[in-house]
Amino acid sequence: MRPGIFKSTPASALIPLLFAVSLFLFAGCAGYRLGPTNGEKAGARSIKVVPFLNETLEPRLSEPVAFALRRRLQQDGTYRLETSDDADLTVTGTIIRFERSELAFQPRDVQTVRDYYLTLYAQIVVVDRLNGKTTLNRQVHGRTAIRVGSDLASAERQAVPLLAADLAKNVTSIIVDGTW
Repeated sequence: MRPGIFKSTPASALIPLLFAVSLFLFAGCAGYRLGPTNGEKAGARSIKVVPFLNETLEPRLSEPVAFALRRRLQQDGTYRLETSDDADLTVTGTIIRFERSELAFQPRDVQTVRDYYLTLYAQIVVVDRLNGKTTLNRQVHGRTAIRVGSDLASAERQAVPLLAADLAKNVTSIIVDGTW
């Protein structure tokens, strides 16, 4: 090794460098917030989820959707989940459409579908009990992909909880963020 290539630097020269590096690292987290994103205190208001009406020909969709929405709202923590009529907000909905669309076909057979997208559309209504106003009346959808095996009906039945969870994620995002 040649002398002079690796010079020792005084500690006072490292302080500005460490400050700049730490400022750079912590500045990336400046936009993140802990807790609710809508400005309310976590759990300050309560919310009730009423089982949805099912207007589709697909049976047994109402319960998985209501269950997934309750679970998602509870996990989020912005609102307190309520089961009585004393809730500040009441969420009702109608499942209006259940669609299946082709995603991928069997190799060497362009007529046989291998994968489908399942899409569930619901009309969501949120009513504020305190003033009686409808704060949200919007159509929301959830989507998932399924692989068809030997039985399409079984594949769809197994995918319903995933479909309900995606719908619940989208509904919760709209309710919590207040982008109505």
